[in-house]
Amino acid sequence: MELELKMSLKEVDRLRVMNKVQDKRMTLKKASEELGLSYKQTKRIWYRYKMKGPQGLVSKRGNKPSNNQLTHEFKTNILTLVKEKYADYGPTLAREKLYEKHGLKLAKETLRQLMIQEGLWKAKKIKGKKVYARRTRRSRYGELEQIDGSYDYWFEDRGDKCCLLVCVDDATSALMQLRFCNAETTQEYLTFLKEYLELHGRPLTFYSDKHSVFRKNNKEKAEGSFLTRFHEVLKELDIELICAHSPQAKGRVERANGTLQDRLIKELRERNISTIEQGNAYLEEFRCDYNKRFAVEPAHRENAHRELHAKHQCEYLFMIKEERRLSKDLSFGYKNEIYQVESEYRHRLIGTKVDIYEVSDEIKLVIQKGKLLKFKKWQERAAQPTEIVDVKQLETRVLLSVKKPSMRHPWRR
Repeated sequence: MELELKMSLKEVDRLRVMNKVQDKRMTLKKASEELGLSYKQTKRIWYRYKMKGPQGLVSKRGNKPSNNQLTHEFKTNILTLVKEKYADYGPTLAREKLYEKHGLKLAKETLRQLMIQEGLWKAKKIKGKKVYARRTRRSRYGELEQIDGSYDYWFEDRGDKCCLLVCVDDATSALMQLRFCNAETTQEYLTFLKEYLELHGRPLTFYSDKHSVFRKNNKEKAEGSFLTRFHEVLKELDIELICAHSPQAKGRVERANGTLQDRLIKELRERNISTIEQGNAYLEEFRCDYNKRFAVEPAHRENAHRELHAKHQCEYLFMIKEERRLSKDLSFGYKNEIYQVESEYRHRLIGTKVDIYEVSDEIKLVIQKGKLLKFKKWQERAAQPTEIVDVKQLETRVLLSVKKPSMRHPWRR
């Protein structure tokens, strides 16, 4: 009677070698070397082959369940917790939470299969993507920092849509700085830069997109300097700015944004954080934990950050800077307001240009050739021009006047 044998590749290879031994084309010693087994183990295999033929080489376990398989109670407990608390979590993050908060340890792939069987996770189809050449990491920590802004419902239905400013080190993939804000504006980026410098020092280079905060994209219509205020501050700090031609060029910060949109949103939910102020207070704790998990060692241990000198800590360096020309009565207009400069040398200042430094729409300093000028605001308002809104700020402006649908709305699923 012929038996249908289901043999593994390893067992088929053993059968081939045992056939050679039986035909005396190979010795047991040579067979043990070819199979990578000891001579004693090869003799056992040869004995089983002589007694039972090819059937003796098939594993006796057959379709018996593994001794290391998870118990039904353990699987039920896992799936119950995932359904109740981590239904929208991915397998990797759910596995971490199960271990950290419930002391349940299992492999990521095991949990993924359990979630797929239960209908809690659906494997994503791999789309045909354009392949880009990989760029070698910078060798030193602080040599290149990638910065970007990511818009999302970070607080889900507990708050409005806002922006997260992100900075990632190219050499280590570590998060260097995080900050929540309403929109990507020059003032927010200057505050972001100030916090970065106080924490780490001056990096060699910042790598960004072509947002208007970083460069003037229409140089034909630009008047005066082609540098933005943010770029001017970087030049004064001796920090190079590179603007990427595509999102793929600054892929490390783009991938970090995707990870943050998955993990950070859920961490904020667990802590019931619903405002920008509360979020910013928590971000440093999250950043340190993230870096412990995902940061890598740089090729060289040298830190490329440089110290911040006293000349770089001037009070107006991180303020918005604008230029105005004084009229005959030493007044100037700024953001629909009229300001009057007070000076004893009236005739010397008529028609001269002054530098205006403001924070949060409030003028702090008026400087003319390095000298501070006294000024005051008039109650009269200047003619209100049409406001120009950047494309990245447009969405947040519209959301203020449109009722936001619930996170459980059908088209969001």
